[in-house]
Amino acid sequence: MAEPRAAAGVPLTDLGAYQDAVRLVLTTDLITAVHPRPGVLERVLAWADQLTRDFHDLFGYTLLATTRQVRLVRRLDALDPSRGKIFVTRAGRPFDRRRLAYLCLVLGSFQRSRVEISLADLVRLFAPVANTIAGLGFDPVVPGHRAAVVDVIGWLVDRGALHLSDGSVEAWARGDGGDALYDIDHDLCMAIFRPSRPVQHLTSAAGLLDGLGGPAERRARRLLLERPVVYYADLDAEAAAALRRDDLVENVARFTGLIVERRAEGVLLADPGGRFTDLAFPGRGGAVNRAAGLLLARVADLLEEDGDAFGRLEPPVEADTQRELIERVDAALPRAGVVRDLAWSSGHETPEPPGRPEPLVLVERHRLKALIEELYDTFGPASFTAAWQHDPGGLLDAALTLLADLRLVRPVPGGVLLLPAAMRYRNITLAIPAPPRGQLDLFDEGDQA
Repeated sequence: MAEPRAAAGVPLTDLGAYQDAVRLVLTTDLITAVHPRPGVLERVLAWADQLTRDFHDLFGYTLLATTRQVRLVRRLDALDPSRGKIFVTRAGRPFDRRRLAYLCLVLGSFQRSRVEISLADLVRLFAPVANTIAGLGFDPVVPGHRAAVVDVIGWLVDRGALHLSDGSVEAWARGDGGDALYDIDHDLCMAIFRPSRPVQHLTSAAGLLDGLGGPAERRARRLLLERPVVYYADLDAEAAAALRRDDLVENVARFTGLIVERRAEGVLLADPGGRFTDLAFPGRGGAVNRAAGLLLARVADLLEEDGDAFGRLEPPVEADTQRELIERVDAALPRAGVVRDLAWSSGHETPEPPGRPEPLVLVERHRLKALIEELYDTFGPASFTAAWQHDPGGLLDAALTLLADLRLVRPVPGGVLLLPAAMRYRNITLAIPAPPRGQLDLFDEGDQA
């Protein structure tokens, strides 16, 4: 099958502007007049027709574009735990399950007949429903419950779905009788919640996935677009063969404006400009980002000194990992309310790799703890900001989570496996900015626990 050429109707002189629009769509959950910042909507709408064609033809995605909003509806072939991190508080902390549940309940409380709503009225609408859900509930005297509502409202305000017209959410949060009045943008609220299939028809999270139903070329393009790095060992034979094709990979690179890096183990699209990622690495991302980089550099040094001192372990098969993740999600699905006669089948087939993966270097937990303690001894606890100076174990866990999201390590019982792309950062210390002369704090305050 001939590869559909990306940006086929875009003049070479305008290709950079088109690629900028592509990156904005892919890295922004919802584009409005105010989110992620003023002016972005206009830059994307200028290419709406070409973007719609390319996203559909190359990836099977649907671009919803109006004069007031742009939203990309993805179709995924696998669950990705890092995807939930698009829901974050203004302080940058990911939404917990309470906040995600409150967000759904708040959106479900809006009625088309109402163009505005007070925060007190909104809570009166959704609180009874929350209190019928075991383990959730809402109690106005519990500070954590009020804080969760504040974070949800702030998230909606940032995207323009709600607009504060009077009062203060902070006054309401203090519980001193204050209130806030919001205008509701129902069109944006509808755009926020657009599942690929009706959730009331799902008996399994697998019903949200395409799996093996689509062409191997499309699955390969999606993975290359959505993952920091794609390893051939994680793919079925057809998708791996498609990913080895130069025309397919170069076409996705043309679409995004990124640079192809191909190795024996897989492919990644590198972003030297740092504008096409939610996890800039390496960079000035605070203590977690820098600690992760320094850990990789130190592990690389130890491997060069005595690689035989490390054990090797066969990594989990990606298909098995996906099945386990689906089972974990399904274990929490409610059984009531599902429209059984219209239910989507949960018979999702996870692509199987053609053979067993090669053993990878195992970095054991005790060795990782020794390395993070070595960093604390080298730079001093005060260098790790107030958030981490007394918590080296917490910083280690956060750094390993970042590296796992970047597909540079894979957590296993007792430690982590070093994935092949990790070694591209063996000289990462050269890319980590040194502190100003006379300043002991290597790690900036842009990072919070």
